[in-house]
Amino acid sequence: MCLDYTKSPLLASVARLPDNLQHMPKSKDSPLSAAASGGAAGSNTVRRLRLRISAAAESTLRSGHPWLFADSIRDQNRPGEVGELAVIYDRKDRFLAMGLFDPGSPIRVRILHAGKPRNVDRAFWGELLEQALIKRDGLFDSQTTGFRWINGESDGWPGLVLDRYGGTLVLKIYTPAWLAWLPQILEVLSERLQPDRIVLRLSRNSIPIAINRFANSDGQVVSGKPIVETVTFLETGLFFEAEVLHGQKTGFFLDQRENRRKIETMSASRSVLNAFSFSGGFSLYAARGGARSVTDLDISAHALAAAERNFTLNKTNRIINACMRKKVQADAFEWLAANRSPMFDMVILDPPSLAKRETERERAVSAYRRLALLGLKLLRPQGVLLACSCSAHVSEQEFFETVRAAARTTARRYTELARTTHAPDHPATIPEAKYLKAMYLTVP
Repeated sequence: MCLDYTKSPLLASVARLPDNLQHMPKSKDSPLSAAASGGAAGSNTVRRLRLRISAAAESTLRSGHPWLFADSIRDQNRPGEVGELAVIYDRKDRFLAMGLFDPGSPIRVRILHAGKPRNVDRAFWGELLEQALIKRDGLFDSQTTGFRWINGESDGWPGLVLDRYGGTLVLKIYTPAWLAWLPQILEVLSERLQPDRIVLRLSRNSIPIAINRFANSDGQVVSGKPIVETVTFLETGLFFEAEVLHGQKTGFFLDQRENRRKIETMSASRSVLNAFSFSGGFSLYAARGGARSVTDLDISAHALAAAERNFTLNKTNRIINACMRKKVQADAFEWLAANRSPMFDMVILDPPSLAKRETERERAVSAYRRLALLGLKLLRPQGVLLACSCSAHVSEQEFFETVRAAARTTARRYTELARTTHAPDHPATIPEAKYLKAMYLTVP
């Protein structure tokens, strides 16, 4: 509901917010500058976007959740524009929180700060960045130059992630509300992290607004030196390519690093199937771990070619070179169903998300069960199965039980070796941020 507060008796109490709260970055080049200041250019009057919300939403925000949904807004003093700083008040007209307004999303406000009013300026962004960096202090050495600096909501940057690939930073935004603040944020990132360049990646819903209102585009180098499609980085001493301009996510699946490391320790003398292999990360780790052979299985010729290039980047490693390699371009479900006799000592199942919305959850659970069953049937005695899920709509408990249920339907006993979730540079502090889970089983 959008109400005109100029005719409301609430106006006097709502206006108590201290005048030193900076509302928006002001720039003559910004299409939001006039709306942000609440008046004509040069006016000293700041007409802030003020919201009042439901009692349930108040409790949610006080608990630290970073989302305010549209249906929780009871009053707002005027229609807001994308990227505006929305100031939220409680039922007693006291400052509760502030965040970025997105009129086109069910998540109407992404919360940046709750508690007492404060300025949102370069110092604010610098402090927020520093908090994320401190969390990752000591996690990586010079042998790993690819990792996540900022993980969205879980690092206080809702709807934004920042990944490092060597000297290249990739900033991906999942709401166009961040675009109005991009100049300030780029300055802070450049000053603190000193990258060679920063690449902007956009979610699909952000692209039209980015192009039409902010002159930004997906894959744009917004700071630093231009590049071609890929950059090279190190992960645990292995070289990988990242397709930072147009690849999936920010160019590589950094979130599976810890599972790749674990696979390396279990691969000696094994024949390994890497289903949904993408750019061959698991295969390369398995090869360095002493695997006798690795088979990459993917439907995409582009993905298999990327895996080939990653192996080439590491061709000076004699252990990797000693590993026999095979690639199969096929639908993984169909290929697994057609090959049911034991033929591998390790099977890795790491499909893309099978439930991108809640309505797909049941079908995804059924697919995960089928995949696990097919993978188990390909295992030789003492074989190891790694089953992964990146579907946020399938919970950890449901996924783990699904894999166990598949194992119970076989005639073979199984032993659960390990369960893993998010890597330390991909923290998940709210339920909605939890998506990654994996289970390791072995069969006699």
